Amino acid sequence: MAENYKVADIGLAEAGQLKIEWAEARMPVLMALRKKYSESQPLKGQRIAGCLHVTKETAVLVRTLKAAGAEVTWSGCNPLSTQDEIAAALAAEGIPIFAWHGQNRDEFYWSIDRTLDNKPTLTLDDGADLITSVHVRHPELIRYVTGGTEETTTGVHRLRAMAAAGALKYPVLAVNDAETKWDFDNVYGTGQSSIDGILRATSVLLAAKNFVVAGYGHCGRGVAMRAKGMGAHVAATEVKPTAALKATLEGIQVKTMVEAASWGDIFITATGMKDVITGAHFDLMRDGAIVCNTGHYDCEINIGDLEERAVSKRTIRDNCEEYVLKDGRRIYLLAQGRLVNLACAEGHPSEVMDMSFANQFLGMMRLAAEGSDMSPKVYDISEAQDQELAAIKLETMGLAVDTLTAEQVAYANDYLEGT
Repeated sequence: MAENYKVADIGLAEAGQLKIEWAEARMPVLMALRKKYSESQPLKGQRIAGCLHVTKETAVLVRTLKAAGAEVTWSGCNPLSTQDEIAAALAAEGIPIFAWHGQNRDEFYWSIDRTLDNKPTLTLDDGADLITSVHVRHPELIRYVTGGTEETTTGVHRLRAMAAAGALKYPVLAVNDAETKWDFDNVYGTGQSSIDGILRATSVLLAAKNFVVAGYGHCGRGVAMRAKGMGAHVAATEVKPTAALKATLEGIQVKTMVEAASWGDIFITATGMKDVITGAHFDLMRDGAIVCNTGHYDCEINIGDLEERAVSKRTIRDNCEEYVLKDGRRIYLLAQGRLVNLACAEGHPSEVMDMSFANQFLGMMRLAAEGSDMSPKVYDISEAQDQELAAIKLETMGLAVDTLTAEQVAYANDYLEGT
């Protein structure tokens, strides 16, 4: 490749190295897979293009893919989520990486294009911008690609839509939909890291605040759980009746966004849908309301509507912009409406990313071995893989589970047994 890397400051590599070592000490499942496959190198000959948040946990995945024999190129999947010291550390190790914090749109897609210069055989995505780039802007590369993986809910939705329209040209594994991903990473990771991001950007007390979570899926549920645990009064908004019912049975108030707008002190969107908070809601918000997003894209909050209503705007803290409206009310927008947990904090804790990235690694192995025989559609991670990874994780925590006896197995499969 003409350029080996582009990062903010290669001098940050040593600081990044220390953070990666911290993560490796807390990701025993992925480290066990690295040790297991470093000799046999099942990914030798594979060229992996990755587009995923550049964090210390991602670096552990990149190192593991490389240890298994793959050639890896990388870019960040969000303009504000790259941790520059991590990007520098990977660049210093010889990884062709094109990522820095604060990219504009052109720089973001330029970076993705650089990862494709190597004609990848596998793609590893978070949000589907890489896969979409291959299909829409570089269709000539499709013939080289055996398959891909997708990390997040929004990306899986995009890819299922592509498959339904007949536009998806190679198989993709929905890593996000694995039980060991969305019931852990999405719930506990998003919950803790989103609260972390809000606190770093604002330093407010959550206790007694009215805290509004838009969307009560896995991510929204995790955020609501953590906010409630810190003493906030929590309400959820939803468009799905069953999700709203789950929220109310778990002690979370259910409101429409119009109802919540005049009630809330802090708002966070976790829906994957555009225009969840719009001008009509800004018009009803209290003076001092804090607004942020933990969904993949920055379209959940209509920032244009906020800009139209503002008479002034200033950055009052890192990642915290104060908008003064025409009537004097102040609204604080965090991280420019992008992922608050990654733009304002460090993303999910290493321990919870361990299983998610182990799924990514095993997904790459499966596609390398079987991808050429798979149809161009979205596949789920197997139940067997989910249970295997969960068992390994339990073992690293010093925990064990019971096993069924032969008689119990027979009973479970005997439809004649009854009262």
